[in-house]
Amino acid sequence: MFTDKGVYPACTFPRPPLFDLPMTSALSFLVAAKRCEIGELEHLALTGALVKVVSRLIHELQRERGMSNVFLGSQATRFSEQRDQQSAACRRIEKQARAAFEQLDVSGNNPGNGARLFNRIAYVLHGLDGLAALRERIGALKIAPQEATDAFTKLIAGLLSVVFEAADSAPDPEISRHLVAMFHFTQGKEFAGQERALGSTLFASGHTDAARQQQWQHLVESQERCFAVFLEFSPAGVHELWRNCLPSGVFATLEQLRIAGNVKSGELDSNLSQEWYQVTTKRIDALKTVEERLAADLIKLCQRKINAAREELEQQQKLLDATQRAGDEDDRLRTASFFDDKEVHVATPPAGSPPVLYGPQLEHSILGMVQEQSQRLQTMSGELQAARAALNERKLIERAKGLLMAHRRISEDEAYKLLRQTAMNQNRRLGEVAEAIMSMADLLPGSAPRETAVKTSRKY
Repeated sequence: MFTDKGVYPACTFPRPPLFDLPMTSALSFLVAAKRCEIGELEHLALTGALVKVVSRLIHELQRERGMSNVFLGSQATRFSEQRDQQSAACRRIEKQARAAFEQLDVSGNNPGNGARLFNRIAYVLHGLDGLAALRERIGALKIAPQEATDAFTKLIAGLLSVVFEAADSAPDPEISRHLVAMFHFTQGKEFAGQERALGSTLFASGHTDAARQQQWQHLVESQERCFAVFLEFSPAGVHELWRNCLPSGVFATLEQLRIAGNVKSGELDSNLSQEWYQVTTKRIDALKTVEERLAADLIKLCQRKINAAREELEQQQKLLDATQRAGDEDDRLRTASFFDDKEVHVATPPAGSPPVLYGPQLEHSILGMVQEQSQRLQTMSGELQAARAALNERKLIERAKGLLMAHRRISEDEAYKLLRQTAMNQNRRLGEVAEAIMSMADLLPGSAPRETAVKTSRKY
């Protein structure tokens, strides 16, 4: 997926052309398989680096969104200078993200999910191109706070979809689990950012209503759901950082402000807007430390697996070299040794080299490598299926929500609430209820609901 300019994974280690290998040898194919595996791992390492810069951009855009909401809600009396500074910070990270995107090979010779990934990136770049105009409208107070929030959220959702594609395509189960954890954590952090933006708008305006309060509750519940999946798939070492990342008293203050923002009267204290922004920002910045740890651990994990695979490749290459030194005459003996137990000594090796044995020892070594690698790939397939179950369930839930929204003409929050309530009433998992709803899609009147459901699912 990447170009040959020093970043294409399969070109970062020395290897002869494929047809220079004696491909009649089973071991030659084993060596070729290991080289492919290393190429995939190095591609994942580069994907991890891309995910890291995308997550940084998401974080900075989340901050700008929150500041913009306070700025708009207060009619430009608060956060004017801070918003300008944050916009500049976003532009710096944006340049890094664009540079990472430009390294991608767009020739069309891409494996796996290249088409989906490029669609996501095209969507993101279109949104980034429109940021300057959005900022001008915010600065001139020519846009409503909710409209500004929706614009930033739409762009962030596009960036999150890039992370999702990385998680959905990883061929290594351990790396896949790590990416699943990272995607759900980043998504949970985004819901926390949306809560910050919503609360900032409401506190700054001094009033709320039942619909906004329901939206607020939905964002809190969505965070909890995402962080639960993150804890299920993340390494144990990250759990302690997660438990201890918040500064003392921040969560208690956050809960108090949540209560203050959801009063029945609908009248809010506008003086709390800045405190709300500061507390939620402290929390999101603390979450960022966990996100950075996940990104760093992902790159280390990829490098560790690359090093281990290279060591195995070196061993296999040495064995292949030994078979090639045996000569054509020993090909006959080597073939025969597969079916008998006689040990065969081959030609005298060069001076200083250990004797080369052909027969059960060498055959068992080769067959052992083939069997071990085949068994490991089969195990990886099962583990990958388990790791991606969370992503597949998320796709189902999004599609079911879209179907309910179109068929019943309700909001996204109402659709999710209906799904959750149905799951509770029937004592079933949310994914099971979503799957049941999607299985009935063709029985619902009209085709528009199904089309809308598919469009909604494209966010992920």
